[in-house]
Amino acid sequence: MTEYMHSLGLSAEVLYYGSAEEGDFLVTGRIPGEDCTDPKYLSEPERLCETAAMLLRTLHETDGRACPVRDRVRTYADTVTGGFDGRGYKPDLFQGLWEFKSFEEARRAAEEGLPLLKTDVLLHGDYCLPNILLDDWKFSGFIDLGCGGMGDRHIDLAWGVWTLQFNLGTSRYTDRFLDAYGRELIEPEMLRMVAAMEMIGG
Repeated sequence: MTEYMHSLGLSAEVLYYGSAEEGDFLVTGRIPGEDCTDPKYLSEPERLCETAAMLLRTLHETDGRACPVRDRVRTYADTVTGGFDGRGYKPDLFQGLWEFKSFEEARRAAEEGLPLLKTDVLLHGDYCLPNILLDDWKFSGFIDLGCGGMGDRHIDLAWGVWTLQFNLGTSRYTDRFLDAYGRELIEPEMLRMVAAMEMIGG
């Protein structure tokens, strides 16, 4: 996915990838600038919120017909259903954003949402502020693309909402982020269902 995103001008060049006993290694070219948790970006939360939303909208509108991962939803669903035993349930993951009274309620929401997931946009897969690099507010590139591919926009949107709350310490920018992305493309109930999926299988 990093190679593909680089071909679109959205990530770094892959210089080396290999495996050894101690793990896998990915070496890329340098992306100029800093990630979005840099204090100079966090100090302007409204601008940061709108920048993150517009970059995500642009990504989702990028032609992904040549994407090597044609159906990220399939592997995503496998991860979610693998958590249906409740052992990895994280009830506080989206605290203050989307909450469920019990694991059973979250599981019902996840089960209802899984068949509704689409594969109609190019996903980042882990759309969080540390994975977006800017150079003096100009977009430089995305990193950490291992969960990317063709999938459902609400997965990236849910993590976009989460990262703003987590990194800014408040949920006050949620509406601003969703408004800047474009409410006409967002199904609020799908966001809640994706939150349930992430709590269960993330």
